[in-house]
Amino acid sequence: MLYIRFPFSLRNVEDLLHERGIDVSHETVRYGWNRFGPIFASEIRQKRVQQLRAFSKWKWQVDEFFVKLNGKKHYLWRAVDHEGEVLEAVVIKRRNKAAALKFLKKLMKRCGKAETVVTVRFAGHRVAVRELGTLEKQPTGRWLNNRIENSHLPYQQRERAIQGLRRIRSLQNFASDHSYVYNHFNQEISLTSRDSFKLTRTAALDEWRQLCSG
Repeated sequence: MLYIRFPFSLRNVEDLLHERGIDVSHETVRYGWNRFGPIFASEIRQKRVQQLRAFSKWKWQVDEFFVKLNGKKHYLWRAVDHEGEVLEAVVIKRRNKAAALKFLKKLMKRCGKAETVVTVRFAGHRVAVRELGTLEKQPTGRWLNNRIENSHLPYQQRERAIQGLRRIRSLQNFASDHSYVYNHFNQEISLTSRDSFKLTRTAALDEWRQLCSG
């Protein structure tokens, strides 16, 4: 949890555990996450998939940013709903109409169709949305996609902490796992009272411990 939830490196996690009396190497932390992290993320996804289909159809925000793998530019396409829930994260080599269409089709296959899809002013988005028959529901604007721009930040902080990845598959797995864990602990503190936030935060931590003990 420390490694995937917070912008810590493997050696940072090793030092934190040492402070708490747990003597493990950073390679043990790496092996533990590679072995069990995808399992935890998969269980979180299975529990939330029905909720996503039921409550995440009002408004989606779609955006992408570039990442480097071995010095080559790739794009991480992401989508969030109106509450900041990460719906999908896909690594694609290109930023064009075909890439936008591929991402939106995968997103709709998982979550259904949204009432509104907010995008940036990129022609590939417009053409892809037109082919999917929802062009009238595609507002664009400088400030309309602030929620997804802000949702990029936790992932980008994690990427800097681990100093990048070298393979598309590794990046895809990490981006997906990070999204599911982020969703699990994302309580939208700005939208709720302090008391409600503390209750939901405690419930999320208890559920995570149950996953680990299982």
